[in-house]
Amino acid sequence: MRGIDLSAASWRKSSYSNSDGGECVEVSDDFADVVPVRDSKVPNGPALVFPGGGWASFVSALRGGQLGA
Repeated sequence: MRGIDLSAASWRKSSYSNSDGGECVEVSDDFADVVPVRDSKVPNGPALVFPGGGWASFVSALRGGQLGA
């Protein structure tokens, strides 16, 4: 996958992030075909970029309890 410019991305905290500020994952909804994900504690660090369908499957598995604890 070629590089994606994330410098202007708007980020939101995932609803699955820890509420006490510890394990915080942020995602960006600014891209049509991919979902960038980053650690909120390292906003200038690397981001993982998932295909949109793959991210949707991952979230569905989380919601359905299919990934275990």
